[in-house]
Amino acid sequence: MATVRLSEMDNVVTAIAPLAVGDDGATQLIPRGHKMATVAIPKGAPVYKYAQVIGYAAEDIAAGAHVHTHNLEFRNVDTEYEFSTNLRPMPPAETQDTFQGYRRANGKVGTRNFIAVLTSVNCSATAARMIAAHFTPDVMAAYPNVDGVVAFVHGTGCGMAGSGDGFEALQRVMWGYARNPNVGAVLMAGLGCEMNQIDWLIEAYGLTPGPLFQTMNIQDVGGLGKTVALGIKKIEAMLPLVNEARREPCPASELMVGLQCGGSDAWSGITANPALGYACDLLTAQGGTGVLAETPEIYGAEHLLTARAVDRAVGDKLIGLIRWWEDYTARNKGSMDNNPSPGNKKGGLTTILEKSLGAAAKGGTTPLTGVYKYAEPVTAKGFTFMDSPGYDPASVTGQIASGCNLIVFTTGRGSAFGSKPAPTIKVATNSEMFGRMTDDMDVNAGTILTEGATVEQVGREIYEMILRVASGAHSKSEAQGLGDYEFVPWQIGAVM
Repeated sequence: MATVRLSEMDNVVTAIAPLAVGDDGATQLIPRGHKMATVAIPKGAPVYKYAQVIGYAAEDIAAGAHVHTHNLEFRNVDTEYEFSTNLRPMPPAETQDTFQGYRRANGKVGTRNFIAVLTSVNCSATAARMIAAHFTPDVMAAYPNVDGVVAFVHGTGCGMAGSGDGFEALQRVMWGYARNPNVGAVLMAGLGCEMNQIDWLIEAYGLTPGPLFQTMNIQDVGGLGKTVALGIKKIEAMLPLVNEARREPCPASELMVGLQCGGSDAWSGITANPALGYACDLLTAQGGTGVLAETPEIYGAEHLLTARAVDRAVGDKLIGLIRWWEDYTARNKGSMDNNPSPGNKKGGLTTILEKSLGAAAKGGTTPLTGVYKYAEPVTAKGFTFMDSPGYDPASVTGQIASGCNLIVFTTGRGSAFGSKPAPTIKVATNSEMFGRMTDDMDVNAGTILTEGATVEQVGREIYEMILRVASGAHSKSEAQGLGDYEFVPWQIGAVM
């Protein structure tokens, strides 16, 4: 078999290997992962993949022709939405799976045990990095139950409005990282005169300073050098307390997993994303939570999610996010179809509609139980959605702030991504890339195409790896030290 047809409704197929003229009816060279028309498609007619419209023929397309950016055009989505018409809850699992986690005083469970140095503004970023750099592997060897001291620095916090979407999103990110169950202690460092005041955050979110939650400002302490010295002293006092934490058996229901993709290709929606969706279904059967994000990358597939919404209110919240993004891109003279990157297109994806239909598969099949703002605490169990850009670091930052204690990230082109304090598991969509980047990939979903594995088998493999990594096993990205530079709060609004 040289091509894959995903539905009888489809009028294109995907080439498993490069097609020469004459191969499987091809009348043109078809690159691997790209689409071939199976019938003549008149100009203006819809093109179907996944039994859904992925675009419209920009010209007459002959049977056997290559279908890609040169002859397939995007049109804005104008959909009649259905709500709660496709509810397929997973029956509760017969046995309760467990992992070895850190039980926190508030009842939440961490998969890691970090000390976080959080910055309120870019002006304190250098101080935070210097403080964290002091705690080398040699220093940390005395504290085997502490995964590390990590500086979470960013490029905003001042030159912004003191209210509105951007300010509130940044404060939710800071609060969310401070309260993430993978964080055992927090030191917040500011400059002192910034718009994003630490005291305001403490007051707004009811944070209580104590031995494991400390704050300081460079201006009050007396400069950079004194701030670094004081920060080191504060963390040295925290380390013995954080080191007292011990892993213990915890139910899989305490896992909240961020569902991500990046560097997608044509196989993302055929192998890795559906397999991750099955793993998400297994997790929800255990009472756990999956958090899908990247709102621009469900554009054109959101009708599939509203049909899975547990009620009209949840579905309407999702549509509200779509309308916000349409307005946001229009105000900035952009297009929702700007999302597929050059790498996505080289891998066979053509429009945002095609990309979104594949990306939505990461959410599995169970009901959509909640829709949340960027970095808003996720409180519902089951399959949920959090608003975010499609830019991976900003999206994952929001998911971790929302409470995710682990991330699973699918990639087709090959993404070098990792995250802290929640580790990232990487899933390759194809065997060729998995072999080329084996040091970066944890699971090869390409076996669905090359070895006859089923989506369910690979989904089970992903789920079992989630339990192992949650229990302390290092993912490939974690073992390589990734995660120190992937903290990127979404900057919304004008820079003043």
